[in-house]
Amino acid sequence: MPFLYELQKVIQERQAHPQPGSYTASLFAAGEDEIVKKVGEEAVEVILAAKGQEDERVISEVADLFYHSLVLLAQRGLMLEQVEAELQRRHK
Repeated sequence: MPFLYELQKVIQERQAHPQPGSYTASLFAAGEDEIVKKVGEEAVEVILAAKGQEDERVISEVADLFYHSLVLLAQRGLMLEQVEAELQRRHK
C-alpha cells in the first residue's frame, strides 16, 4: 500500500516542520497522551460502525484509525516498515 508510506512521510514532515493550522501538527503539539486517546476513540468508532452502519462508514473509520496510528508511530519514532515486518514475521 504505497500511499500509506506517502502519508507516513507527510506526517513526519508535519512533525519536523509544524505548520499553523495543521491538524497533524496540533496532535504532535498536544503530546502522546492525546494521540493515544485519538487512537482509542477511532478504534471504538470502527467497532460501532461495524456493528450497525454501512460499509462506507466502516471504511471511513478504519481510515481514521490508520491515520492516527501512523501519527502514534511517528510520535514514538517508529516506522510503518516495522509494523509490516512484524506482520510478515507472524505470517510465516
